[in-house]
Amino acid sequence: MQYQLTDWLPTTKKEMELRGWDSVDIILFSADAYVDHPSFGCAVIGRLLEAEGYRVAIVPQPDWHGDYRDFKKLGRPRLFFGIAPGCMDSMVNKYTANRRLRSEDAYSPNGRHDMRPEMPTIVYTKILKELYPDVPVVLGGIEASLRRLSHYDYWQERLRPGILKESGADVLIYGMGELPIAELCRQIEEHITYHDANLNLTSTDLHIMLSKHPVLQTVTYVAKQDIYGGITDADIVLHSFEEAVKNPKAQAANFKHIEEESNRLTPQRIVQQTGDKYMVVNAPYPPMTTEQIDRSFDFPYTRLPHPKYKDKRIPAFDMIKFSVNIHRGCFGGCSFCTISAHQGKFISSRSKESILKEVERITQMPDFKGHLSDLGGPSANMYAMSGKNPDLCRKCRRPSCVHPQICPNMSNDHRPLLDIYRTVRQMPGIKRVTIGSGVRYDLLLHRTGDATIDKTTDDYTRELILHHVSGRLKVAPEHTSSRVLQLMRKPPFEQFERFKQVFDRINKSAGLRQQIIPYFISSHPGCTPEDMAELAALTKRLDFQLEQVQDFTPTPMTVSTEAWHAGVHPYTLQPVFSAKSQTEKLKQRMFFFWYKPEERQKIIAELRRMNRPDLIDKLFGATFTPQPVRHGQPKKHYSPKKR
Repeated sequence: MQYQLTDWLPTTKKEMELRGWDSVDIILFSADAYVDHPSFGCAVIGRLLEAEGYRVAIVPQPDWHGDYRDFKKLGRPRLFFGIAPGCMDSMVNKYTANRRLRSEDAYSPNGRHDMRPEMPTIVYTKILKELYPDVPVVLGGIEASLRRLSHYDYWQERLRPGILKESGADVLIYGMGELPIAELCRQIEEHITYHDANLNLTSTDLHIMLSKHPVLQTVTYVAKQDIYGGITDADIVLHSFEEAVKNPKAQAANFKHIEEESNRLTPQRIVQQTGDKYMVVNAPYPPMTTEQIDRSFDFPYTRLPHPKYKDKRIPAFDMIKFSVNIHRGCFGGCSFCTISAHQGKFISSRSKESILKEVERITQMPDFKGHLSDLGGPSANMYAMSGKNPDLCRKCRRPSCVHPQICPNMSNDHRPLLDIYRTVRQMPGIKRVTIGSGVRYDLLLHRTGDATIDKTTDDYTRELILHHVSGRLKVAPEHTSSRVLQLMRKPPFEQFERFKQVFDRINKSAGLRQQIIPYFISSHPGCTPEDMAELAALTKRLDFQLEQVQDFTPTPMTVSTEAWHAGVHPYTLQPVFSAKSQTEKLKQRMFFFWYKPEERQKIIAELRRMNRPDLIDKLFGATFTPQPVRHGQPKKHYSPKKR
């Protein structure tokens, strides 16, 4: 299909003129390159607002140096500026766990490092408020979601207030933004009488409106007297930011409430004093319905980068170009993961019809060769799963539906997903479908007692391995220690061993030699060097030779980060050890590389200090030459989804 320049949302005055526009209602500033694809948040919000009848423009990766011409080139919007800081948290995007610069920025043309600032939410907002002080700024995206209240910043090693205070923006939308941004616009049109002669919205107008007509899933930073309805017994009042700075345990205690309310069907409003004002976190919307999420994916995306990039490579686009996201949300509740903080634990699934429509569009792309690289989501096999009794879900406060054991109210029904796999495999133009998302093997091993569902789970497992693995299947046991896995909210390692046996048996029966690729984390709160030594010995016994280390990275809005920062678990306030210094981290990381000659003496010395001669024998007492598992190396068909 041949596209015209006007098939993308405008990014310049010239593109506005091609549409016959002399002004726009909303301007979105994105820290990512503009890819008109449903996996890129700025494109999704832009298309939604377009469908709502607004004139929308996007300024991708504006130059924040010099005269700020990129921030001025489209003029003033009628309603507001929106900040979309990127599909990844900017600090995780830029730095490794050891605070080293990453080799490339996956969301910038040719992987360039210099296309986005650190914390673009703050940088962009300050520039816009300097240039247009009376124009409202609305924040969104994962950077805002994870920083909507007081949070620990690993890179600056300090507690920071909610990002509304530091940025100076007017309102923040957290989580999946389609419903709240549409409602915000409807409220503006319904309740605001514009004071400007040109009918332009002002920050004052917006603040007055939100004090009288609050919008779900938004955060405002207001004086106490401007809190809608005042602070009531129905609100959850957190320890103040100032108290949390003085007492890390107060911040940890805060997080328990934040996580619980993020994962409830009947959440409460959260209030936190910060300075002389209050962060007010309005309850989120219920999970998106199938109709609502279908609408978001069915917008007229070109599915391509904007023509301005010509032949420049955008690594993230290359990864997801021929993949399909079939659901949002994850009920795993892993302690180190930010998915539930942003997408929630309840699964919102697309209809089969919407999924097939997108697959058909992909088959029509001129460079598609028949290989669909993913049919997945945050986890590969949670599609269409929900609580059997919704009333029980409404009462539930658990952040995870699978830990410490799988909830008996969870359906664990793989039939809808299996049906989609089978249908897609038969579609014209499809030669192969691989699953690039991480698979939850605990769901595949679980027995419900329903013979039909359990048989379908086994059928799914077999078809996944036989038809949807491109040589390697990635799973995430994360550790081998029962104590550490408990802190991670991950299943016992024995389940991984059982799944590997199933995987190997199915492969052998079919004459295949596929590999299972396990992911592990070092230096997670609660993990000691001895735990890592045990991990090395266990993975050696299973014939794994790991080549890439994943150190724990403290990111805002996770249980693990709060434990790392405060030294206590947020739910129990009991002490938790964390390896924080570079020396402590290296002591753990080196055990991944037990097979390297240069590491042997250091490892032996450390094991002797631990008085663990048994582990010395397990690692070095016998000749062992496993085939390397190229863990984490670039793959032809990799889908960049978080676990």
